Amino acid sequence: MITILASVVLASSAPVAAIEPEPLVIGESYSFDALDAERSVNVILPPDYEAEPEKSWPIIVQLDGGTGQDLFLGNGVEKWNGLWGRSRPAILVGIQTVDRQRELLPTTRIPEEREAYPTAGESAQFRSWLGDTVLPLVKSRYRHDGTVVLVGESAAGHFVVETWLEEPSLFTGYAAISPSLQWDGQAMALAAESAIDGRPPLYLSLADEGGETEQGMFRLLSKLDADQSFCFSDRRNDLHHSTSLHGLMPEALQFLLPTGADWLEDYGLTLRCEQGGPESGAE
Repeated sequence: MITILASVVLASSAPVAAIEPEPLVIGESYSFDALDAERSVNVILPPDYEAEPEKSWPIIVQLDGGTGQDLFLGNGVEKWNGLWGRSRPAILVGIQTVDRQRELLPTTRIPEEREAYPTAGESAQFRSWLGDTVLPLVKSRYRHDGTVVLVGESAAGHFVVETWLEEPSLFTGYAAISPSLQWDGQAMALAAESAIDGRPPLYLSLADEGGETEQGMFRLLSKLDADQSFCFSDRRNDLHHSTSLHGLMPEALQFLLPTGADWLEDYGLTLRCEQGGPESGAE
C-alpha cells in the first residue's frame, strides 16, 4: 500500500494524548525485478472506485511514476482536472524508472551522449516489459473502459513518441511533454515516415528547448498527416523545460480524456493546439 500519515486537527479542548493518527491510504504498489533493477508500479484509484462497482475508468500510465518521482504530481493534476471537469477521472498507474536513460532511450551514435549516458539503449526492452507484464496485470485487476493512455516528459517523452511510432497499438492515446527529440542526432524524427496517419491520438508540446530538440519536434510535425489526430502545444515563449510537466500535463489529459464540458474556456482552461486539435483526424 502507498500510505502517508494523516494530519490531525486538534480541538483546543481535546487532550492531545487521546488522539492517534491513522494511515491515509492513497493507493497500491507492486514490486518488480525488471531490467535487473527493483522497481515499483503504483496504482491510485478514483475516490469512488469501490463505491461504484459497476463503473469502469480510463487508465493513465505515467512514466517516472515512483513515489520519489512524479507520482504525486500526476495524481494531483489528475484529481484537479477532475474537479473542474477538464478530463475524465481515471486510474493512475505510475511506473518507477531507476536508470532513466537506460530504460527510456534507444542507443545513440553521438559520442557525447554515449559518454554522458553509457547505459542508455534499452527502451525496447522496457517497452516489452510494459506490454507483456504491466499492462496485462493492470487490465486484469482493475475495472477499465478500454482507454489506456501513456504520458511522459523529457526522456520519457522520447519513449512516448518512440512507442507511438513503433508499437502504436500498445496504448489508445499518447502524450509527449517536451520530448528529448535531440537524442541521437534527431534520429527518430529523421527516420519517421512521411504522412504519418492512422495512429492513436498524440499530444505534443515544446517548451523553450531550442537547438536540436526544437528542430526534431518540427521535423516530426512536418510528417504528420492532416488525418492524424494530434495536438501540438507550442509553449516556447512561456515555459521552461523544468516547468513543462507541471504546466502541460493538465492540458495533455484534457486532450486525451475529454469531458465535453462547455465551461472550460470561461475559466481559462483552454486547450492550446497551434497545430492539430480535438477535431484533427476526425472523420
